[in-house]
Amino acid sequence: MIQGATSDAGKSTLVAGLCRLLKRRGIRVAPFKPQNMALNSAVTVDGGEIGRAQAVQAQACGIAPHTDMNPVLLKPNSDSGSQIIIHGRAVAEMDARAYHAFKAEAMKAVLESYQRLQQQYDVVLIEGAGSPAEINLRDNDIANMGFAEAVDCPVLLVADIERGGVFAHLVGTLDLLSESEQARVVGMVINRFRGEVALLQPGVEWLQQRVQKPVVAVLPYLHGLHLEAEDSLNLNSHSTGLAEGQGEVLRVLVPRLPRLSNHTDFDPLALHDQVDIRFVSAAESIPAADLIILPGSKSVRSDLEWLRSNGWDKAIQRHLRYGGKLLGICGGFQMLGDMIDDPDGIESAAGSSEGLGLLQMQTTLA
Repeated sequence: MIQGATSDAGKSTLVAGLCRLLKRRGIRVAPFKPQNMALNSAVTVDGGEIGRAQAVQAQACGIAPHTDMNPVLLKPNSDSGSQIIIHGRAVAEMDARAYHAFKAEAMKAVLESYQRLQQQYDVVLIEGAGSPAEINLRDNDIANMGFAEAVDCPVLLVADIERGGVFAHLVGTLDLLSESEQARVVGMVINRFRGEVALLQPGVEWLQQRVQKPVVAVLPYLHGLHLEAEDSLNLNSHSTGLAEGQGEVLRVLVPRLPRLSNHTDFDPLALHDQVDIRFVSAAESIPAADLIILPGSKSVRSDLEWLRSNGWDKAIQRHLRYGGKLLGICGGFQMLGDMIDDPDGIESAAGSSEGLGLLQMQTTLA
């Protein structure tokens, strides 16, 4: 099992790389993540939803993504609540306290999926979530050490040296684990290292002596590597303009909605060298652009209210008057209509909201 000293330490990338390595050696391998929290999801061969990272890892294995690869997916729809997806299907909306009480049931689903994968593949590579040292989440944990101890699997702990503090991350994480959990960690991985490895060696030797565990790999920083992100950690402004004389740049704005979903829809634009795409937050002014894209949302009516409170409705009208283009994706498309009705309170409190009135249509959530 690959666990991280922090979020975004490189767990997903490391699992994907190991998946491809084992596949090339002729080993039947599958990825597995017990619990994922993300608004980015992929559709599986059996018609369910899993985290995007597990779909990418399945591709590295040369197999179709399946709901057993991510049996529990949490899709946040408020600051304290999420839609709960079990085996690819939405089963409930819960706040954090209710989900904590539900974890025993969720663990049953996790173990069922893991056992099915074990029966089909030679190796199951498991990815943890966040950090195993989150003290407030230790009770009834199903995502990290709680799962590892339940199935008795060894753990590799990975940390990102690019962000700084790699030795503190590793030592601190291990220090916060119980004795049985510490014993389960068989090695450490230092990720995203730039420069001459020999210069790192004194630190590696100190670390190994300090925690009495080996550093099994120092992985380089890979320029140009792009794997779809699970969540909004990497949702930053992009500047991808060309050098002078190489051509014009398409300027694209995306409002950074509080419940923005599937932001990886924009990755192809962010990677294109003739597109300058910016995600604009609440505190920022809205600059001129060639194209405004309203993204998908996990809570369309709430995000529509956010748009209005931040002046986007007026900015869009001005943008259109001056010949700008506008595109809506999923929930963003719904916002362009006359009305959004949620009579059963599927996304938030039951009710209706006036849309931006740019398309003659009405959306009813059912």
